Formats: sequence, structure tokens, C-alpha cells
Amino acid sequence: MKCSVYIATSADGYIATSDGGVDWLHTAGNLEADMGSEDMGFKSFMNSVDCMIMGRKCMEIISSMNLTPEQWVYGDIHIVALSNSIKEPPENLQGKVEMYSGNIRDLVSDLERKGFKHAYIDGGSTITSFLNLQLINEMIITKVPVLLGEGVPLFGKINSLINLENADASAFPNDFIQIKYDVNYS
Repeated sequence: MKCSVYIATSADGYIATSDGGVDWLHTAGNLEADMGSEDMGFKSFMNSVDCMIMGRKCMEIISSMNLTPEQWVYGDIHIVALSNSIKEPPENLQGKVEMYSGNIRDLVSDLERKGFKHAYIDGGSTITSFLNLQLINEMIITKVPVLLGEGVPLFGKINSLINLENADASAFPNDFIQIKYDVNYS
């Protein structure tokens, strides 16, 4: 199964503030920029995936947003949240998120057996775990023009050198910069 990352970071590499906040995603950059219908490729990316695997903290942030059905950007893709401590998703995500505790390789194999072909991997710890298991095929990282100074870093401890190749960069009118990489573990 192909596993892809699509995530935004501050210019200094953080995915959230120290308390888990992500409000800066909506206040940074050129807010007056005419983005037209540009969504920085998110809709196209979402149309390419058929399942999503996220960490517990990521799930809790999504839950705290209390998204209306119109705001729910994940469509009807199969979503799995990883947690060793929580067995049921928050009430507002029940029926939308399946909880999983166990071996990540087993989860990926199980999803493949069920016919899933392309997984969206989200959440810093989850992304790091997948990288260390050599399961990520591509990463799309959008740099947001803000410096947080501290917070939750995108990557934790990486066990070995990982090469990022075939960089494809895009700059957007709101001053966000997005780079797509292929991941090479050799």
C-alpha cells in the first residue's frame, strides 16, 4: 500500500504549539492574497487516498474542532486512529474513526487485505513511526510563513538516514511554500 504524508509546518518545523494549538495555520501568511479556488492541492490529494491513519493527538485536535458535515474534509474515507490508551473515539467522531492499538505493519497489511491502496498518514509521532518502519512513500510538506520558536516538531527521532528525492516545489500567493518529495530508504 502506498503511504503518503500531507502536512503543514511552521517555517521552523513545528506542526503545533506546545499546547497542541494549530490556530496559527489560519492567521499566518498573506491573508489578503487572492487564492481563487486554490486549496494547495488538498482536494486532489484527498481524492487520491482511500484511507487515513492518524495519531491519537491528531484525532483529538480534529474532534475539538467540532466540524459540521459541511466542514468535514475527509469525505467517507476509512479513518484509523492509533492509540494504546483510548479504545473508543470521541463522541463526535464515532462512526467516522476506528481505533487501533497494535503493530503498525499488521495494520497496513490488514488494510491492504481489505482492498485499500493509498493511505494518508497524519500526526507527528505517527509519521515518525511510519518513516522508521520504512512505510512512507511520499511526503508533501507545506511551510507556513510563521516562526513558532517552540512546539511539537514534525519529526521525532529518525532511526537511520532517509533521503528525500525528486523535490517538486510550489509557492502560493499567500506566501505558503509546498514541497513534494519521494522517500528513499536505501
